[in-house]
Amino acid sequence: MNRTDLAYRKSAAQGGSGLGILIALYDTLAGDLRRAAAVQREGRIESRTNELKHALLVVSHLENLVDRESGELARKLTGFYARMRRRIVEAQARQSAGMLEEIMAEVLGMREVWQKLDLHRENAGPEILPPARPAGYGGLAASMERRRLSWSA
Repeated sequence: MNRTDLAYRKSAAQGGSGLGILIALYDTLAGDLRRAAAVQREGRIESRTNELKHALLVVSHLENLVDRESGELARKLTGFYARMRRRIVEAQARQSAGMLEEIMAEVLGMREVWQKLDLHRENAGPEILPPARPAGYGGLAASMERRRLSWSA
């Protein structure tokens, strides 16, 4: 990973939304797979193994982000990640750069879906929430709020 990639991912993680972090993880995974395919073609088995080891770690992080209580989407995502993990291991066993590139294409396709959701969310504008009321104080909080709002100099 070069310094530009690292700086991009660091800024996405620090200032990004949850979807921004997810997209950065997909970018990392796609980069791992791309590099693994390239070094496989060069016959550099140790480098390929290191790249795929990191790719599997990223897949584990993505799996940990899934809210398992969210129903159908959670089931589909965990299935997608399990298939991806099996295919990465199979590609490594077969020493197939082509399989790694196919997996990378799927990762980039899924990344595009998340990116569209992120752009849609950004275009929707900020969500304006009503002010929070302290719980458990009932009438006291309301009367304090009225006094605060009616104060004048």
